Amino acid sequence: MPSQFGAVHLAHEFLAAHVAYGDLCIDATAGRGNDTAFLCELVGDGGRVLAFDIQQEAIDSTKALLEQRGLADRAALILDSHENVLGYAEEKSVSAMVFNFGWLPGGNHKINTNKNSSIAAIDAGLRLLKDNGVMSLSIYYGRDTGTDERDAILEHIASLSVKDYTVIVSEFVNRPNCPPISVRIYKGR
Repeated sequence: MPSQFGAVHLAHEFLAAHVAYGDLCIDATAGRGNDTAFLCELVGDGGRVLAFDIQQEAIDSTKALLEQRGLADRAALILDSHENVLGYAEEKSVSAMVFNFGWLPGGNHKINTNKNSSIAAIDAGLRLLKDNGVMSLSIYYGRDTGTDERDAILEHIASLSVKDYTVIVSEFVNRPNCPPISVRIYKGR
């Protein structure tokens, strides 16, 4: 399966269209650092990226990737749950926020995001977004995570006010084995 047709490609294409030099962005699930590095490139040396993860392994992996690419000075790596993002940025100050729900790639699948903290993080992130800000969600499910988080997130985002948000859900309907679901949220209409 070519990577240019995956959830990461969809997320990066969306983010690239909405992030500019000097912006403040949040990677709510740093993982291996790929989204953090991508955002750091988009915001340039005038911007900032806050990257969150609850696993030290993810923070270390992200730090190594950023140092390798010469981007470490553009990011703050935060060992904390994404549900606590309100403590790290001002409301309406963030241009874009990205999530990858599920588990750390190559990590322990028993450590994964959960519906309660993920929904709290989405809601907090929406408060942090500027008007016309965007949020990208990639929902990985199945295996040890089951479908509870997927279903709860999809139900929650479907209830967002149409006056305030536009929500688009994209699914890979012809791929086997629980393919990720890509969501794009626009603050504004």
